Amino acid sequence: MDSLFLHPDRNLGMELVRATEAAAIRAVPYIGRGDKNRADGAAVDAMRKFLGTVSFDGVVVIGEGEKDNAPMLYNGEHVGTGSGPSCDIAVDPIDGTSLTAAGRQNALSMIAVADRGSMYDPSAVFYMDKIVAGHEAHGVVDLARPIGENIRALAKAKNKDVADMVVAVLDRPRHAQLVADIRAAGAGTRMLLDGDVAGGINAAMYGTRIDMCVGTGGTPEGIITACALKALGGFIQGRLQPKDDDEAQRAIAAGHDLDRILTIDNLVTSDNTYFVATGVTDGQLVDGVRKRGPVIHTESIVLRGRSGTIRRVGADHLAEKWV
Repeated sequence: MDSLFLHPDRNLGMELVRATEAAAIRAVPYIGRGDKNRADGAAVDAMRKFLGTVSFDGVVVIGEGEKDNAPMLYNGEHVGTGSGPSCDIAVDPIDGTSLTAAGRQNALSMIAVADRGSMYDPSAVFYMDKIVAGHEAHGVVDLARPIGENIRALAKAKNKDVADMVVAVLDRPRHAQLVADIRAAGAGTRMLLDGDVAGGINAAMYGTRIDMCVGTGGTPEGIITACALKALGGFIQGRLQPKDDDEAQRAIAAGHDLDRILTIDNLVTSDNTYFVATGVTDGQLVDGVRKRGPVIHTESIVLRGRSGTIRRVGADHLAEKWV
């Protein structure tokens, strides 16, 4: 029998979810109020306070920015009690601050954790081309191939008609040709205002409407997605996409190969990963925070790479405790 089942261990994700719940709840007063900075500030403060109670030694490798620009959850900050496992941690107190400020769907509070030193350093190039899909894509899909070929290959692997395939893409001007190519191949698109992490997870999860998530998005989000996909057996490839020649030269000087296609194991080398997300507003991955009389209801998802476990966590919080 697998030693995992002979020696069950602590699920850190079930402790981290308290931090994403807190961040989501504190962001609620700012939903639809047009001030994304206040929403983000409230979420950051709440997340950091709850992270301080968790027994681990976390170093923020993907956070709110460098220390000079962000007073809390900055890159390089240590979080947790300092005891327990040593971890890399990626935080996004609100993935979708503009969505929150506008009162739109799909805003999340999320955390990803992996063993210390196992997350890819995202600092060289902020953007990357990405392609994300479920387990059927392994050995079938390749970022180097045209999108039409990948759609047809994945459709065959999933035993689906191309006309039934749905591809998620961030709704950005830079993706105009990509969207045209997807539709020319015969597939449909799901245009995302923000949140390609949720789009990627939905592409990899069984039973969702999205088959693939593609396009140019944040390198940090690619790493966070990879942590989640470790629990899903999912597929991700990425390739750094410098925004200009200066960024390209800095990346090359730092030793990065801009032609290299990064796999899930390049983006996070450890299989001991956790991904936790709580809905701020309603979305396809989880529902948003809801006030029900004296109770605040939250919905979260907890993914654990080592065990391949997906947990959905519904929680009711007494509202008077959050005044």
